[in-house]
Amino acid sequence: MIVWHGIDTVPESLAESVVTIGVFDGVHRGHRQLIERASQLAEERGVPAVMVTFDPHPMSVFLPERAPVMLTTLEQRLELAKGMGIDATLVVDFTRELVGLSPEEYFETLLKGALKASAVVVGENFTFGKDAAGTAASARDLGKKHGIDVEIVSLLHDDGQRICSSNIRDFLNAGDVERAAWALGHPYTVTGPVVRGAGRGGKQLGFPTANQYFSDDVALPADGVYAGWFTVRGPRAIDGDMEPGVAYPAAISVGTNPTFGDERRSVESFILDRDADLYGYEADVAFIGYVRDMQKFDSVETLLSAIRADVARVREILG
Repeated sequence: MIVWHGIDTVPESLAESVVTIGVFDGVHRGHRQLIERASQLAEERGVPAVMVTFDPHPMSVFLPERAPVMLTTLEQRLELAKGMGIDATLVVDFTRELVGLSPEEYFETLLKGALKASAVVVGENFTFGKDAAGTAASARDLGKKHGIDVEIVSLLHDDGQRICSSNIRDFLNAGDVERAAWALGHPYTVTGPVVRGAGRGGKQLGFPTANQYFSDDVALPADGVYAGWFTVRGPRAIDGDMEPGVAYPAAISVGTNPTFGDERRSVESFILDRDADLYGYEADVAFIGYVRDMQKFDSVETLLSAIRADVARVREILG
């Protein structure tokens, strides 16, 4: 998949495209409807399917105090879109591009001008242009004016629930990673480097963990213990009995360490039945099931007993 960073980088040789546009945070099942429909139309017309996304999130530019924590990094969004048939993605920086344009200027600059769209697929809650004055309906009117087909896709509801990024964040805040995965269409996953922690897991407890820390703008499940899968990225060989690209079962602790007084919030993964040096590797942690809340234990012995019970429960959840 081709990635363009900035409107000015779109090649003039692009003759036509089908476009879908949005933040696509999480690339959940509602987003999938838009992306797959754009891919279908592009295939029918024999032109590239282009996704337009934004980095940083527009809310962080206009209302930073209300900016949501992110469900996916830009890299994760690109990977997921590629798997859904997107041929190229345009990443727009709202701090430099499109700011202050009227809806019609926005439409003409981005969709008609840069991307030469013959069709555009948007959700029914799509807004664009200065003060979000443009709507899906006005986009359709502008499409008629400029000879561009604009298809509006209804919001996805399932089991009485709207599938949207806000609700997924609520599921994660409640520790309900299964419900989050249901809405996403895939397990909720965070990606980051493995770094050194306090070193107690292996030396003192006999349960070495791969420690990862994330910035405050990354969504994490509620503090607690979870079952999930740990996958090391990249082709570089690993010192130990693990291989990159293979998903290994893991007991995953999210939060601080109240027993030892650690205040930094982290994601710590105990990879079952494996022993490897993972420092410096980038890894994916996919959350599959909830095990228990975070607790403070009175002694190392009670903590170890709880960890053994956690591991047994993780084995049950992951089968």
